[in-house]
Amino acid sequence: MALGLPEAITQLADARSPRRRAAAKRLRALADPVAGPALLDALRREIRDPQSWETQYQMIMALATCGHQPALPLLRELALKPLDATMVYVALGDGIVRLGRDHHNDPAPLDWCLSTGNDMLADGALRAVAMLRLILDEPAIDRILNFLAERTPYNGLRFWPAAAAAGWNGPRVKVFLTACASSPREDVADAAKASLEGRYKTYRPL
Repeated sequence: MALGLPEAITQLADARSPRRRAAAKRLRALADPVAGPALLDALRREIRDPQSWETQYQMIMALATCGHQPALPLLRELALKPLDATMVYVALGDGIVRLGRDHHNDPAPLDWCLSTGNDMLADGALRAVAMLRLILDEPAIDRILNFLAERTPYNGLRFWPAAAAAGWNGPRVKVFLTACASSPREDVADAAKASLEGRYKTYRPL
């Protein structure tokens, strides 16, 4: 039986990391703002153990889906620290975009992530843009495409922008998508082809 909200919150304090991770995944799925304070306290404890990166990842994503904006300063602080488990940066980028916007299509938190030069953080931020189906203005789109301009066709950072671009406009968007549609990477090509048709695909990230 799936954990209820109170049980999942209680389980965040379990002595075993797999059970804390299961609780965080459940709270991520429930996306209830009530869980935000407990998740933030749990993440502050969890980051003391670099080996529990999978649990940290799920706690960050749960904070993001719960919309707990008080977590934003901690997420930004962690994003600027050296982390051995670089996958955590993906969750941080995703969370910063979800929690840091002043309005739905606000590109500012994405710009902040791109400015760090951390590709994993950028990948997470671009993933949030695609998952939230943000309709960015032309200058914001140009900044993304400039960020990708020197990447090779094999670079996976093209995937989420190709998926997000189903709702974008501007002279460079079609050029970008047409190039991605012939990418040697099947995932990028499939995302670009759907976007060229104006179709958003459904993705289930880790």
